[in-house]
Amino acid sequence: MRSGMVSGERAGTSPVVDHSPEDSVPTRVRNILAAYIALTKPRVIELLLVATIPVMLQADRGHVDIGLIAATLIGGWLGAASANTLNMVADADIDQKMRRTQRRPLARHAVTPRAALVFGIVLGAASFVVLWRFANLLAAILVMITIAFYVGVYTLILKRRTSQNVVWGGAAGCMPTLVGWAAVTGSLSWQPVVLFLVIFFWTPPHTWALAMRYREDYEAAGVPMLPVVATEEYVTRQMVIYTVATVVTSLVLIPATGVIYAAVAIAAGAWFTQRVWKLYRETRAGKEVVPLKVFLQSNEYLAALFCGLAIDAVFHLPTIASYFS
Repeated sequence: MRSGMVSGERAGTSPVVDHSPEDSVPTRVRNILAAYIALTKPRVIELLLVATIPVMLQADRGHVDIGLIAATLIGGWLGAASANTLNMVADADIDQKMRRTQRRPLARHAVTPRAALVFGIVLGAASFVVLWRFANLLAAILVMITIAFYVGVYTLILKRRTSQNVVWGGAAGCMPTLVGWAAVTGSLSWQPVVLFLVIFFWTPPHTWALAMRYREDYEAAGVPMLPVVATEEYVTRQMVIYTVATVVTSLVLIPATGVIYAAVAIAAGAWFTQRVWKLYRETRAGKEVVPLKVFLQSNEYLAALFCGLAIDAVFHLPTIASYFS
């Protein structure tokens, strides 16, 4: 992992644990449990729920296998938690430099790097076992690929070396679409690939909006996010391009869905595009902008799109393609 572990470990001494001697045993236990939960980045895992369930429902339109969905979510959650934990181990040094991340468990020495590393590996192994046992081998392998790519390619190679880090590294966040489809069908097809690409193109404007808000943090940590190395006008223009690509890609799935998804994809896509275009236009005019609004709206757009897909699949409406066959 990265060389930036806590200084106490490098010196051969135990890292300082973030609790006072006066803490009672129950309080210490709660703090330790909270620290390990924080390692998994629970809020980030929300994307897993948004992406996986609708894809599974679309893979078997008209049927809801609660048991398989639950097992896939548990296995996927364990895999995502593993990747997030290992990411924090690798990024412990820069997390200490960024105000947004200074309260993460490793940054404040609430958990030792070694303990976090073991925890992450155990979570990954548990994910593989759960998915292999209750879904299938393909789904389990795809989660292992996700963990390896997120930690090995994005965190250790791309993140600190290129402003295109989230463009290519964001592929790890798209994998729940493939995992969900594979869990139901035992194979892959063009539909999960389209949904993979939707999240792939969505990730840059989503992440760059946040990076614009925390530009100074990333600069201080030496992470070359695009807003750190480029002008705001250039960044927002790129956000418009990727947003249009996101919306156009979402429309490719329409033939395999019904009118609910089609309506949501068109309406939500127009709404999201308009918001990102407004950010670009205001930036170009030299106005003071609030990029965090785009970050929040990007979450709402993706949630609306995939919820529309889930509802469409559950009701098993005639697909658009069926009207022309």
